[in-house]
Amino acid sequence: MIGDFTAAIGDPTGKSETRKPLSRAQIEQNSATYQAQIFKILAKSKTKIVYNSQWINKLTPTDLVKLLSQITVAQTLEREDFKKRYTAGQSIALHEFMYPLLQGYDSVALQADIELGGTDQKFNMLVGRDLQANAGQEPQNIIIMPILEGLDGVNKMSKSLGNHIGITEPPNEMFGKLMSLPDSLMPRYYQLLTDLAFDPGEHPRAAKEKLARYITARYHSAAAAEAAAENFKNVFAKNGAPDDIAVLPAKNFLGLPLAKLLTAAGLSASNGEAKRDIQAGAVKINGEKVSDPQVIAVAAKTSGQTELIIQVGKRKFVKLQ
Repeated sequence: MIGDFTAAIGDPTGKSETRKPLSRAQIEQNSATYQAQIFKILAKSKTKIVYNSQWINKLTPTDLVKLLSQITVAQTLEREDFKKRYTAGQSIALHEFMYPLLQGYDSVALQADIELGGTDQKFNMLVGRDLQANAGQEPQNIIIMPILEGLDGVNKMSKSLGNHIGITEPPNEMFGKLMSLPDSLMPRYYQLLTDLAFDPGEHPRAAKEKLARYITARYHSAAAAEAAAENFKNVFAKNGAPDDIAVLPAKNFLGLPLAKLLTAAGLSASNGEAKRDIQAGAVKINGEKVSDPQVIAVAAKTSGQTELIIQVGKRKFVKLQ
């Protein structure tokens, strides 16, 4: 089930302020990415996709009032995120109170047997059980999974925080990110993401490589995992460039200061980020660190004959020729 209606509200779970609602175009784009991800795990032929707008849009004002009568403000404020915002005097919009109810109503509409979610969704899933009981249904079982920390080892994995590993990412990217995990996360990643036993006596690098091979093979193939491992060794052990390096025409970057070049080449999200990367010593041109954001990498007299390999951090490369 894809919550296209509730996405327009924005899940307030774990948020310190009201979330901006998504546009219809954003919701449809997200829906497509959800399906691309879930069918890496589920068999498409055995899966039915439904959208909660199919039943929520049919609710009348009377239905909504009845739904609202099944939960109190005091119960809603028991949620840790709402409690913190209320105590701090931060605004909580009324439509945010609706989110747990509408998510819970999904369980009623589907007559759900099981709902799977993270620990941060416990309140919402329990609301679903209550609404089902009130509707004369057998309350669903809920399976609550721990929250997985992201690449920073602190915050939960999130695309918006930039600390995520996407299951649709290319094998080399996936493998490289897994190899960059903090050592402290190894036991947790083994427990939550694999059926392998974690050996605390194993060298961290060997443990990471085993994990990276396992997960890359799961979402791609054993051959792709092996190729990604070889690519990683080439790039990081031998200080080479990846096999699938992007190649761009040097003339497109003629006369650009390095910071703007990094942004234009897609190696940095903004000029500000590019400058920070350069100043932090994370940028190399043909293997040599560059510290000046204003340096001109592609000059007029060399643009037709120069081949430059530009690297940002450990995993971002581009070749200009």
